[in-house]
Amino acid sequence: MLSYQHGYHAGNMADVHKHALLAWMLDYMTRKPKPLSYIETHAGRALYDLAGPEARKTGEADRGITLARDWFDTDHAYARALAATREAHGAQAYPGSPLIAQQTLRFEDTITLAELHPAEAEALRAALPSVTVAQTDGIAAALSRCPPDPRRGLLLCDPSWEVKSDYETVPEFLVKLHRKWPVGVLALWYPILAEAPHRPMLRALHRRFPDAVSHTVAFPPARPGHGMTGSGLFVVNPPYGFEDQANWLSDRFATLCAQP
Repeated sequence: MLSYQHGYHAGNMADVHKHALLAWMLDYMTRKPKPLSYIETHAGRALYDLAGPEARKTGEADRGITLARDWFDTDHAYARALAATREAHGAQAYPGSPLIAQQTLRFEDTITLAELHPAEAEALRAALPSVTVAQTDGIAAALSRCPPDPRRGLLLCDPSWEVKSDYETVPEFLVKLHRKWPVGVLALWYPILAEAPHRPMLRALHRRFPDAVSHTVAFPPARPGHGMTGSGLFVVNPPYGFEDQANWLSDRFATLCAQP
């Protein structure tokens, strides 16, 4: 489906969860003097305007990064990405995952981005002109390009979940990908919705990947009637220290939920 555009949701609490952990993982992985590959299957446009009409229509950033910005010390990888984006693009700019990755990766690392939506792919190319963007199905592209060179690396799969069959096809994608790339860090983001469609998917994933980590956080709805009340990240081969960082983030979200 090509209806989803993340500009309406950029900077919400799910983004805070996903992007804070992604920035931490990439920062940790780039500390070692070994090159790595970064792959993203549903990249979006990389750079968002929180003062733009899409973001203002939903107000999700006001209930997201606006509230959470003070959680992070200035030396946290996510805080550095936010600061670099604002410095380069203005106070209301927000980085998507491809921009966070580009800001963190080194010259010797590689970045591979896929985005099927034509307008989003065009905006992604404009935001990251030095990066090759494939306007194609990201899951198929990832399977065709793995194992990457270098083999050390991280893949982020962040579907819109607008197609119900994604909850069945995405786990099979991770299984196939892991067979081709057993050493890769595979990160899958998923929403927590009232009807909990993620639960059968997670049970299937944990059967296939018993050593993987699934981290979830809860947060108040961004607006009355909004169906997403939490965010999850399932990570195969998580970097050392990931669970500690995830637990630290859980404490911040718990404080938010405890507020009247």
